[in-house]
Amino acid sequence: MDINIHSSFLPQVDPEASLVFYRDTLGFEVRKDVAYGGMRWITVGPKGQPDVSIVLHPPAATPGLTDDERRTISEMMAKGTYAMVILASRDLDTTFERIQSSGAEVVQEPTMQPYGIRDCAFRDPAGNHVRINEVK
Repeated sequence: MDINIHSSFLPQVDPEASLVFYRDTLGFEVRKDVAYGGMRWITVGPKGQPDVSIVLHPPAATPGLTDDERRTISEMMAKGTYAMVILASRDLDTTFERIQSSGAEVVQEPTMQPYGIRDCAFRDPAGNHVRINEVK
């Protein structure tokens, strides 16, 4: 069986702020930027990995959501408990400093976890939990 991760979806509520974070702060390239019906989907991904993408999408575009579900999603996004992505870096300290200096909200400074991974964490402009693992 040949299955790969191609794209993952993270909600965004402010396309321009999301672009600044993912493109300018993390250094991802913009692969697609699609507007439709007053909403915007932005596909980004790490340079040199053209087959791996994150689609930043408007959560309101999800069909079939009730008003209560939309409210719950908004509340969870505001707390940073709705969505998460785990990234990796060979130089966690430099990566942490760069992201922190951009003004991103720090959730956790670089820390050695009891399960053997050194990592740090931020929140993106929509409140998504962005964790970065150190890899050797």
